[in-house]
Order: sequence, then structure tokens, then C-alpha cells
Amino acid sequence: MSDAAQPTAAEVRAAAEAVKTALDRHLAAVERRSGEDDPAVYEAFNQLAAAAEVYDELLYDRYDEVTPFEIPGTEDALPPYTGPEEPNALSVLIRRDYAVAEPQRLLAQAQRIESAEGEDGPAASGTIHGALGLLFGEFEPDEIASRHKEFGLEEGDSTLWVTAAEEPADPGEWLEAPFEQVDPQSVVCRFDVSAVFDDEIGVDDDDDAEELEEDLDTDLDEDEDLEPLDADRR
Repeated sequence: MSDAAQPTAAEVRAAAEAVKTALDRHLAAVERRSGEDDPAVYEAFNQLAAAAEVYDELLYDRYDEVTPFEIPGTEDALPPYTGPEEPNALSVLIRRDYAVAEPQRLLAQAQRIESAEGEDGPAASGTIHGALGLLFGEFEPDEIASRHKEFGLEEGDSTLWVTAAEEPADPGEWLEAPFEQVDPQSVVCRFDVSAVFDDEIGVDDDDDAEELEEDLDTDLDEDEDLEPLDADRR
């Protein structure tokens, strides 16, 4: 960053004061909380996280220094659950990312699939995108997850969301954008697995959280129990 673009010392000081104010507001909200899921506490938490992030960025830009603490960003926090107490339906949304680590291995697997099917016409296995189409058309997502190295893939981040509803969704209504239509307050639990962090978000009971985390780790590593989703849902 050039000197002209650097924040001033006054801007850094103002950001520090904003953090202090946000801390006071957060403590006051906690002291006055009306219940475990008090929205005022949630709002104060988000304000504190935002103020701390601004201060941290300005401090680094001005002085090349960082803070000794880290507050999760607001995008990583779930609001209090306000969905049905006794849901009649649920949705499980899963995203798994992969890198094509060994293209030749992927192409070879696709060629085997194509040879076994014995279809006439132009070969789809000669390109990476064609090979991926054959691979995911032949195997269930859970099998690919458990055998990804065989197919020349390398695991990346993954996320799993469980949402609750009064009634099942109408057929086809969420297929275009499954995650975009999720109401955050209907999320029962969410699990993110990443090289950057590995955490569970939004689980109310600590004992249940530990049990769910163990189950999820097993499912994501071995993929023996999770039912596969439709291709449009991934």
C-alpha cells in the first residue's frame, strides 16, 4: 500500500475507540440478556466483530501490526434459531470442493467408464470437463468423496447445513440456488471443514455438538452413511 493510501493515525485511533464502545455495548447487552438467544446480544456481537475487523485492518495498514485477538466475522455466525420447535421437514445442503490434482488419472478413469459403456459418438473423456461429467454421472457423490484420490482429485473445503421447516419445499423451487434461499434462522446446525479452520456452528447443546461433530467427521472422511444428493443440489 502506498503512503498516500495509508490511513492516518487519527483514523486508527478512532477505530480503536469504536472497538471500546462496541465492547461496552456488548457487555451491557449480555448483562441485560433476556434469554439464551437474545437478539440484542447477537446484534452487539456482530457490531463488535465489525469494529474489531476495521481496527485490525487499519492498524496493519498504518503500522504493520496486528491485534492479539480474533473475533469471528459476522458471516461465520448463525443468528438464533427461530424455526419450528417440531419440524415436519428438513433439508441437508452439502458442498464439497475438489482440485484436479492429477488430470491424467482423471482422464484415464473417464476413458474406462466410456469404454465400459461402449457408447458410439465423440469421446467425452478427452477433456477435463467431459471427464468430470462422466465421473459424476457414473458414481454417487459420496463414493467420489471416499475414492477421490483414485480419480485424481484433491479434497478442499466442505460445508454441511441442516435446516428445518414446517413443510417440505415445493418440487423444483430451490434447485437454481439452493444455498441462497436458506433462512439463517432456520439452520439447526452447520459444519464447515477447511484447511483454514475446522469448526461447527450453530449447535445449541454442547454434548450434541460433540456427538454430531464425531458423526460428521466420520461421514466426510468415509462417506458411508450420508445419503447422496441430487446432482442439481450440489
